[in-house]
Order: sequence, then C-alpha cells, then structure tokens
Amino acid sequence: MTPALEPLRRIAAYAVVSDSDGQVLLVRASSRSGTPGVWSLPGGAVDHGEDPNHTVVRETAAETGLSVSVTGLRDVFADMRALPHRGITIHTDRLIYDVTVRGGTLCDRVGQPTDLARWHSLDAAERLPLRRFTASALGLPAETVEPRPDEAPDFPSFYAVPGPDGLHRAQRFAAYAVATDPAGRVLLTKVADGYPGAGCWHLPGGGTDYGEQPGAALIRELLEETGQAGRLVELLGVASHRDAASLGPEGYPIDWHGVRAFYRVVVEAPAPPTVGDVGGSTSEARWFGRDELYSLAAHELTEVTAEAMRAAQL
Repeated sequence: MTPALEPLRRIAAYAVVSDSDGQVLLVRASSRSGTPGVWSLPGGAVDHGEDPNHTVVRETAAETGLSVSVTGLRDVFADMRALPHRGITIHTDRLIYDVTVRGGTLCDRVGQPTDLARWHSLDAAERLPLRRFTASALGLPAETVEPRPDEAPDFPSFYAVPGPDGLHRAQRFAAYAVATDPAGRVLLTKVADGYPGAGCWHLPGGGTDYGEQPGAALIRELLEETGQAGRLVELLGVASHRDAASLGPEGYPIDWHGVRAFYRVVVEAPAPPTVGDVGGSTSEARWFGRDELYSLAAHELTEVTAEAMRAAQL
C-alpha cells in the first residue's frame, strides 16, 4: 500500500444476533460502501460521548429494522483496513456484543451503506464474502478480500480535533488491567499532577497504538508503567466515560470521551513496582492488600477503576 494513505482511527460496536434455529443476522454492504457485496455484523461507529451499548442498539435498528437489547460483551479486538480509493487507512477498535431481539420487522434499505439484512446459518455464512472482523467474531475462517496496509503508520493514541461547540474533542480507546498477584494483592497506579484525575488511584494500562491489539497493548503498558510481567486471563468489560471539559497538560479544555476495555491479569512473579515513564501520567505504582483496597474512599479511585473492581468482584 502507498504510504500516502491518510491514517484514521475509530471505535465501533457490533451485534451478534442469533435466532432459535442458530442462524445469525448479517447485513450486506451496498455500492455506497468501500466493500460492496460483502457481509458483516450489524453495527457501526461509536459517536463522540456515546456508550457503545447504545451504539449497537442504534445501529442494529438502523441497519435491520429490529430493536435489540444487549445481553453481554463477547469480544474486543482491533484491525486495520486500507481504502486506497478514499486515500485512507483505518484502525478500528471493535466491540462485539451479544444481543437479543425485542421487536421490529426485518427490512431492507435504499441509498445507505448497507442494503440487505438476512438470517444465515453458520454454514451458509461461511460461504459468503465476510468482513474479517465478522468471520473472527463468529469463529469462521477469516478469508477476506479486504486490503490491509503493509505496516502500521505512525499515529498517536490520543489526538484532539476542534468540535462544533468550540471545544476540542478527543475519543480514545485504551486497555487496562485488574492485576493481581498470588497473594491476592491488587496493583494500582496513581495519576500524576497536571493530568485529569490527578491524585486518584487508577488501573495500569493506557491507550493502544495504531495496529495494536488491546491485550498486547495492555501487557506492554503494564511492563512499561509498573515493571510487572503479566498474563492475560479474561476480558471483564468495557467502560465508557465522558468528561466534557477535561483540563490536562495540553493547557486547554478538551471534551474527552474514553472507551476502555479492562481485563483480569495475573502477575505470577510480582516485583516492587517501578514507574518506567518518569514525567508521564503515572506518578506511583503500588500493590494493595485487600484490606487496604477496601479502605480507599470512592473519590480516591478513577471511574474506570471503580467500575472494573466491581466487575472483578473485588
């Protein structure tokens, strides 16, 4: 692929919808899309400030005519896709949800990026041209005609752009660890002065790089940020938080939307924590015993930390 392709990032949410016969609901890309005739899960881009749970309900209704409710989070992964005819390459962080149908009537669309919505058995779906992420989510062979860039471009995990209300906007995908050791201690990091949430205890982790999978990013960040080597155990959930006027080291307020996947991680050979990125957003890393953890007040934890601790039943 030509290096002249402009890199973009986005976050998207998709629905895995099954009926009583085990068929899955797929939508077909129309001639208005970059992959006409290719099938995928219903879903689409997460709007700024929107909870991905709401995205998947909204997009499924728009693309299929069905009203759905989210029953669980199935997977989170990333991919890169080159669109030379548009002069861009896109990294998408994809959140895959299991949903159930509440009502509505299956319908086709005219003049939209998708034009058909149909039920397919997995055997039939395997014979269709599928988007790579759809095949992966359904456990099918991921053969695809989608072009990919030869290598990931240099692109920041955080960037702000002017918004319609005069504030800069930033939407960022990140991965964090609920990290424990064999003694049951929990590893937390303290947010440095000058950053949103300064002084609060936070989960180790951070923004993913362009072309990087969330799990790999998390293990990398854990080592860089705290000096601990961890093993990924399971995906616990996804948190979505918006701070409409967050003031950080940039020196101007930013309408900030963070979408954060958090995972259970085991550190089997814990060491005294060391902060590798001196002068960055982390000022301290520390192991907490359960009693110490329980003694922390709510205002001493960041939102995602509190949410992840509840999900991990800590």
